[in-house]
Amino acid sequence: MNLVTVLTLLVSSMLIYAAPLIFTSIGGTFSERSGTVNVGLEGIMVMGAFSGVVFNLHFASLFGPFTPWVAALAAGLIGVLYSLLHALATVNFRANHVVSGTVLNLIAPSLAVFLCRVMYDGKGQTDTISKSFGRFSFPILKDIPVIGRIFFNNTSLAGYVAILVAFISWFVIFKTRFGLRLRSVGEHPQAADTLGINVYLFRYAGIMISGFFGGIGGAIYAQSISNNFSITTIAGPGFIALAAMIFGRWNPIGAMLSSLFFGLSQSLAIVGSSIPFLSSIPSVYLQIAPYVLTILVLAAFFGQAVAPKADGVNYIKSK
Repeated sequence: MNLVTVLTLLVSSMLIYAAPLIFTSIGGTFSERSGTVNVGLEGIMVMGAFSGVVFNLHFASLFGPFTPWVAALAAGLIGVLYSLLHALATVNFRANHVVSGTVLNLIAPSLAVFLCRVMYDGKGQTDTISKSFGRFSFPILKDIPVIGRIFFNNTSLAGYVAILVAFISWFVIFKTRFGLRLRSVGEHPQAADTLGINVYLFRYAGIMISGFFGGIGGAIYAQSISNNFSITTIAGPGFIALAAMIFGRWNPIGAMLSSLFFGLSQSLAIVGSSIPFLSSIPSVYLQIAPYVLTILVLAAFFGQAVAPKADGVNYIKSK
């Protein structure tokens, strides 16, 4: 196996695994830039994965090849609805953000499996979808020597869409009036309030955006990697996305680059046996690599990363 073939295999696999992480980590960035810690990304991804697969199964004949994309958008809306629980608890009832997010993570798997048993004759998982994201080759670009074969042939279109969304999100957060107000609410909500900015509204907006992107991330994961939903479909990627957001310093582009790094580590567990210099490593070590790297990255960089000053601090208008 030559170098170009190895790189082609790694890049395409990396993009498949990184796409859900990119969407979810960007969602977490919006939430925390507004001052709300959202450790419930895992639970939001679970609900997105479940709803995306169910939508795909029921509407595949209607939307044809576009079914996975429409299902991802529908899952994003479910993610918004589910994230409203976190918004209600943290913004209105001033609950501890970590506790509220943990509750989301605990509720989602049980609720999804219960609904699976109700909808699919007592089975703890859904049927397998027939319309998945699959692989995509970019016309013209795939014909570029070497580069075209590595980056644009038989690759993940969802991965490139996620990268594009990362740059758009960076522009929204740092170059628009909405982004400026969102960041001001996360940095100094009292000052923002005195300028007429509705702190509660912008915190709701940040949480809902995180729910939308988290739901999309879960749907992409289920429709490109597992192709069905069960209790083990989403088991860890939400926490990896949270680590990617922190590693990326609450910046959408940084979160995207971190997600690509973690996506590469996840893909090695799948394609490592096909790569000559990794084939001798026991598969169990490659499978635990993403989680070990997540712990190491958090241990090494969490103390150096500076979160928004009001992140996790409940705002009381009267004070």
